[in-house]
Amino acid sequence: MTKHAMAKGIICSALGAIGWGFSGVCSQCLFADYGLDSGWLTAVRMLLSGLALLIFTASKGPRRLLEPFGSRRDLLWLLAYAFPGLLLCQFTYLAAIEHSNSATATVLQSLNVVMMALFMSARRRQRPGAAQLAALACALAGTFLVATHGRPGEMALTPAGLAFGLISAAGVLTYTLFSRPITAKYGSALITGWGMLIGGAAPGIAERVWLLPEGLDARAFALIAVIVLVGTAGGFSIFLLGVKYIGPERATLIGCLEPATAAILSARWLQTRFGAAELAGFALITLTVFLSAKSPEAKNSSG
Repeated sequence: MTKHAMAKGIICSALGAIGWGFSGVCSQCLFADYGLDSGWLTAVRMLLSGLALLIFTASKGPRRLLEPFGSRRDLLWLLAYAFPGLLLCQFTYLAAIEHSNSATATVLQSLNVVMMALFMSARRRQRPGAAQLAALACALAGTFLVATHGRPGEMALTPAGLAFGLISAAGVLTYTLFSRPITAKYGSALITGWGMLIGGAAPGIAERVWLLPEGLDARAFALIAVIVLVGTAGGFSIFLLGVKYIGPERATLIGCLEPATAAILSARWLQTRFGAAELAGFALITLTVFLSAKSPEAKNSSG
């Protein structure tokens, strides 16, 4: 891997993660100020971002649009990326924000780093190293503090918020892994566009996205536009471009910028207050990123 490719992959992964963090805070605003449903917002952001990316791809060459459907193998990868990947991640992440806040949801989602390290270790039939085991211990302790505020027997975080946050972490793992074979072949914009459009079709029909919720004003539509263009269409395609250059493990590690962005913006913009136990939990979960970076899998990722 050249230094130029490494730098490009790091920058793309970082920009994607920051975009996600920003859009998460915008989602929290919509839930708190306008009472939007997470299912409706999931469908809207996926369908509109998918259309935006496909229009962008078509402008550079319309013939490319249907290329992923020419191979049965590639189509199966695309469906896997769309449903157990993107849709799972998108819906559970927004549901976690709805039941907690953007900072907590993104911190819980960052546990995908530990999941990725353990998955790659099992795939390569290697025993987890000391750094991976330490990361797992920090992840468990951090999740405990975030969920209970350090008080055993009490759930400060709702069970739904905790469950959705953990499932969203698994969703990040699946879409990162499932995207790589076809993104390398067709490009991130085309694959993300189809993945969003296909994955968003079912919830779009179920949520009847053509019926706008009452009370939406210009500010609400601006927030939705940011979520669609910056946090979804832009964030996912740019991040997957980073995956293409530096591999899923390194890109996942850099994704720790998402919870940092969400926590800072949530505290400064939405005045979200965090207690000492929560902050300690956030720190422990973030530490898992750096511990996982010391694993052989992260160091030897070929990209």
